[in-house]
Amino acid sequence: MKQITSILLASLCSFASIAQSGPLKEVDPATMGISKERLSRIDNVLQEYVDKKLIAGGVAIVAQDGKIIYHKAIGYNDDDRKVAMKKDVIFRIASQTKAITSVGIMMLYEEGKLMLNDPVWKFVPEFKNQQVLDKFNAKDTTYTTVPAKRAVTIRDLLTHTSGIGYAQIGTPESNAIYYKHGVVGGIGVDKIVLGDKMKILGTLPLMHQPGEKWSYGLNTDLLGYIIEVVSGMSLDEFFRKRIFEPLGMKDTYFYLPKSKHARMASLFSEDSLGHARLMQDTFVLNGKMIRDFPAMEGTYFSGGGGLSSTALDYAIFLQMMLNKGEYNGKRILSPTSVRMMTVSQYDQIPWPANKFGLGFSVYTEKSEATSPLSAGSFDWGGMFSSTYWVDPKKKIVAQLMLNQFPNSHGEIHDKFKILVYQAIN
Repeated sequence: MKQITSILLASLCSFASIAQSGPLKEVDPATMGISKERLSRIDNVLQEYVDKKLIAGGVAIVAQDGKIIYHKAIGYNDDDRKVAMKKDVIFRIASQTKAITSVGIMMLYEEGKLMLNDPVWKFVPEFKNQQVLDKFNAKDTTYTTVPAKRAVTIRDLLTHTSGIGYAQIGTPESNAIYYKHGVVGGIGVDKIVLGDKMKILGTLPLMHQPGEKWSYGLNTDLLGYIIEVVSGMSLDEFFRKRIFEPLGMKDTYFYLPKSKHARMASLFSEDSLGHARLMQDTFVLNGKMIRDFPAMEGTYFSGGGGLSSTALDYAIFLQMMLNKGEYNGKRILSPTSVRMMTVSQYDQIPWPANKFGLGFSVYTEKSEATSPLSAGSFDWGGMFSSTYWVDPKKKIVAQLMLNQFPNSHGEIHDKFKILVYQAIN
């Protein structure tokens, strides 16, 4: 009898595993015991932001237990409110690219091709014998340096503790030094090549000693180049062959094929009153960014911010992470690697209730006092006002995709989190 019970339990577990690993599909929320009336509060709040012209439009998606319970487009995709937003619009996801690049590094780690404590110079020799910024003269951008106490490691890059700053959106020191040497943020740039810029980056000073503190920077762009060096493929090719095609992500690209240009989200800015308005062709932020860069025939594959995607495509990627590395029968990572990525690796970050994993902000029990997300949840977002999160405890994948920079109404993302959790039992 015990043997029969064990067989039945094993069969049920196997069936549950198969059911969970299937593709994301929309279901009637009522079949999940979720109130449609309470879910409609998401519609109401997002529509209010559109009506007040605080945002032009966006797409929101929520999945629980591997089933999509909410997936709606709201507002408009043009400046005169004649073109309605659609669910399959392709958004610039900016720093949401970082999660995919981090997964790519962990895939190579699992194949024994690199170790997290390997020095970066092992793959990019220009990072050997690095210097750290000591004194900086803002008048002429000259500086002095001191030797780094140790080499920057891949783990430092994944946790943003390397001392590498950001170009264009970083500190005054990093902005000036990187601009002077032609190192850029990697979004909306012309015919340049990732490897060329990362080699130059290796010759420039770190902004602080490795491991000394958390500072957001070009770490993930460098990880993208390391993927290229180790795999022998361009980052574009690696993502497509190793991640996008296996997962069935059909609308995620660095540069869109011409057949999909018409589906690209319009990029909005805002006026002096905080009202959304169509961004001009370019804007200057210590350099130039081409607004419609996803429609270019570009050559720069920024692992830190270059991808564009749909809400559904990126939800597939997030569901893979929630499923501990597997989606629809395709395994991308082992559960062990997913665990490593989503536990605290560094605890001194700007959000004191949270910690930082290998590419994600990680929520703690302390976070639960101020956020509806459960401890163990992980999240991030993008420069153009898109955010996502995964809650393993509640089995939730969710994101709100906008394309607006700047957006002084960022609280919409916090409200979206509240609206999702108040609807779920």
